[in-house]
Amino acid sequence: MDSRNIITGIFNNIEQIIVGKREVIEYTVTTLLAGGHLLLEDVPGVGKTTLAKALAQTIDCGFTRIQFTPDTLPSDVTGLSIYNMKTGQFEYSKGAILNNIILADEINRTSPKTQASLLEAMEERQVTVDGVTYPLPRPFMVIATQNPVDFLGTYNLPEAQLDRFMIKISIGYPSMADEQMMADRFINKKLTKRLEPVADKDTVIKMQEEVADIKVNRDLISFVTRFVQETRKDGNISLGASPRASLALIRAAQARAYIKGRTYCIPDDILDLIVPVIAHRIILSPEARLAKTNTEKVLKDILLRIPIPVLS
Repeated sequence: MDSRNIITGIFNNIEQIIVGKREVIEYTVTTLLAGGHLLLEDVPGVGKTTLAKALAQTIDCGFTRIQFTPDTLPSDVTGLSIYNMKTGQFEYSKGAILNNIILADEINRTSPKTQASLLEAMEERQVTVDGVTYPLPRPFMVIATQNPVDFLGTYNLPEAQLDRFMIKISIGYPSMADEQMMADRFINKKLTKRLEPVADKDTVIKMQEEVADIKVNRDLISFVTRFVQETRKDGNISLGASPRASLALIRAAQARAYIKGRTYCIPDDILDLIVPVIAHRIILSPEARLAKTNTEKVLKDILLRIPIPVLS
């Protein structure tokens, strides 16, 4: 089966469970194929956990759910060394992070120390316990969910943590028609069934490698780097996007082009991803927050100052 049929199969499979959220599924698959991590921020009950489980079943990968609470420890995530009295040696007991698709559920309900236990895994695809480094399996993707930060019992994610998420999106409430369809499928027990996989680990790894070979014009690279540079100069922004943001935007654009069936990127690939890739990485200035300016408007204002390249 070629990649186009596999991608179509992935979308159709997930849509059996996640109703009326094609764009959300597209961002999720884009993040997977780009080798990144996804942050879902939304109110409870809109399908964040269901989306992660549906993706893992669709690509036949290992799945671990970590339910973050205030008393979750870093060792619950990374694992720990346990002394074996029979052998007289310490043995590594695997943590929940050693799997393919990791659902970090309600990540902002745990302490900053436990949140930090994910940093090495998300960036370097490895964990270090008692001085010994253990590689993570491929493919590896963290899908984290969080409630809005003004909800009771939540902690703000630190900037270093946010910067490691390639894309941040919200699922949102379904339309009335979609919610009725969801209810019908629920009554007919179609929402609770296990999805049959349409791909496997090796297929996903191969597709990720093909994404990395998607061509990106030099003018598009210049456009991305200039845009990111402008976020560091804008008066409405006190913390601009990092170099990691530039690389994430380029790789996400490659994945989007791949999903669309192209071997090259176009400006729309960049433009459609700027807000979900960049918005969570910047911090508005106190003056901008006082004026109730949102990050999306600030980013769009920056876009107006930069000529969009026209590819011949």
